[in-house]
Amino acid sequence: MHIPFLGHWRKKHGPAPGVAVLSAGEDEGDDNDRERHERIAELLSECELLRAQAQQAGVELDDSADSLEALDQLVPRWRDDEETAAWLGNDAGLYLGTVVVRTVAGARWEIRPNGRPAVRLASGREIDVVEAGHEWADNGAPELSQLYAEIAEG
Repeated sequence: MHIPFLGHWRKKHGPAPGVAVLSAGEDEGDDNDRERHERIAELLSECELLRAQAQQAGVELDDSADSLEALDQLVPRWRDDEETAAWLGNDAGLYLGTVVVRTVAGARWEIRPNGRPAVRLASGREIDVVEAGHEWADNGAPELSQLYAEIAEG
């Protein structure tokens, strides 16, 4: 759907803020905490639009660092459609987070007080992967594989 005035609004206000995940109350213990993190990780790893775009281009998203390199090589046809770019930016960020959580020791999803997901590393560093996904979808930089390499190093 193309809405002309929305493009002007986005230029003034920036991209859509991304996804929000709301958590239900306090944790009740280690088992519940682990189970909650697993459910959140499963939900955030869906990335349906990104997976569909990748599949159409013949790219398999297997939650590996190599798949991030393959995504970086896609021709960015989505940039012609601002609505698709916004959704794809969310999905790209969530996919990057999924790869980090599944492959970097001690990394896990963290839900910020505003409901927006981020990845927290064992060092305590927090990465706003959704913002990174939007930058990638809009500009192609930083590349997802490059950002992953930087995250995995430190």
